[in-house]
Amino acid sequence: MLRGILVRKSLLCIDETIFGYKKIYPDDRIQPAEPGKSKGIYHMDTQETITKGVKTLRGDPKKAILKLSGPMMIAMFVQGMYNLVDAIWVSGLGPDALAAVGLFFPFMMFLMGFSNGIGIGGGSAVSRKIGAKDRIAADNTAVHTLLLTIGMGLIFSLPFIPILKNIYEMMGARGAVNKMASGYSRIVFGGALFLFFANMGNNILRSEGDAKRSMYAIIFGAFLNIILDPIFIYVLKLGVVGAAWATVVSMASTAVILFYWLFMKRNTYVTMRVRNFRPDRKIIGEILRVGMPASLSMISMSISMYLLNAIIMKASGTNGIAVFTSGWRIVSMGTIPLIGVATGVTAVTGAAFGEKNPQKLKSGFLYAVKIGVLIELTVAVSSFIFAVPLSRIFTYSQDAKVIAPDLIMFLRWMAPLYPTIPFGMLTSAMFQGIGKGERSFAVTILRTVILQVVSSYIFGIVLGFGLVGVFWGIITGNVIAVSIAFLWGKITIKRMLTEK
Repeated sequence: MLRGILVRKSLLCIDETIFGYKKIYPDDRIQPAEPGKSKGIYHMDTQETITKGVKTLRGDPKKAILKLSGPMMIAMFVQGMYNLVDAIWVSGLGPDALAAVGLFFPFMMFLMGFSNGIGIGGGSAVSRKIGAKDRIAADNTAVHTLLLTIGMGLIFSLPFIPILKNIYEMMGARGAVNKMASGYSRIVFGGALFLFFANMGNNILRSEGDAKRSMYAIIFGAFLNIILDPIFIYVLKLGVVGAAWATVVSMASTAVILFYWLFMKRNTYVTMRVRNFRPDRKIIGEILRVGMPASLSMISMSISMYLLNAIIMKASGTNGIAVFTSGWRIVSMGTIPLIGVATGVTAVTGAAFGEKNPQKLKSGFLYAVKIGVLIELTVAVSSFIFAVPLSRIFTYSQDAKVIAPDLIMFLRWMAPLYPTIPFGMLTSAMFQGIGKGERSFAVTILRTVILQVVSSYIFGIVLGFGLVGVFWGIITGNVIAVSIAFLWGKITIKRMLTEK
């Protein structure tokens, strides 16, 4: 009757063995797996080992958003500080070194995009299995994510190593710059698997509500990189290559910590045992449906920056580029808290979706948007008031002072942008949580590549408002895009409530 399942009853418990899994249950309640759960397996959840993180995910969605977002805000802020400090250390080597690292930036975005994408896709799928209380499917989904991570990490890194010098030559890099860029890139590409594994591990932890350990791993890697940068670059006299080694060593150290937690200590909710892996096309589809759009979203942001730079160059020349790129760094720092909130939204809405509780999903999503708007209102007011001192970060030298007035203007014009961003970013995170990654990608494309770029071109070039017109275009395009995205998100949730 229960084919493939051995069940032995006693007065106290049921001892169930399923494909190598052994669980003890305190009573004899046997429940067939619900539709969509592991095929051919009777689902028993009477004595599930619940971690604090999983308890948080399945509890009050508002509390879950706060508990998951806080640690990730801190982690993302430290990560942002590392990026700034890393640039400062490399800048001490001169303009050629900065150019060499700058040439690698698109490739780093490529690696980050795909590693984050697979992690987000796998984490989203795991959260939905946790919400559905399907432990075996959650474990199997995590193993699928691990194997996809390893495979894609190798595919998107090793083939580039032999051809990097030629690629940089085609980009116009010659001599010392090409040599430094190629050397830097080979080391980072060679260690890219550590980056893929670290992003996968962090997303799995967040998917089960364990944001604190994810934060610890990210902060440890960032601080280690900050410490190693001057040692490898200046003490060991490795130059730009030293910066690459510092990055790879810090990524490897983070990966080792995550490997210990997930495979050795094993005090997580999800258990990854390759020997219990059961290939499932449906699981692969779930991961890639969210993961690939997430990867392409990051790449689309790079395309958007390229197109905006081209428009600004035509409208205002190199000084305009300096204003925009410098100012956008500050804008990016201002949106870091939202990245933390977004990770919480994906996990919480994913669990609520798996639980088939659209009311809980709606509550968590709208609460996150309110929190995001309040945070960004504070950022907006601060950036407007402190525009002058903020501008001095990039205009302290005599040569750079010429862009100070325009940079101050940029920071003040961008102030109204901040409170609108949560509506789009957190709606995208919600779409990822419920497994509709293509909608998240559509929202990103609409905002970055289409509306922002087109609006900037119309105001800056067609109507002849120059640099200020580009600023207007960025704001206008973003406001229209996030309004459409948020409305789409609300309609999606409303349909879930109606169907229920």
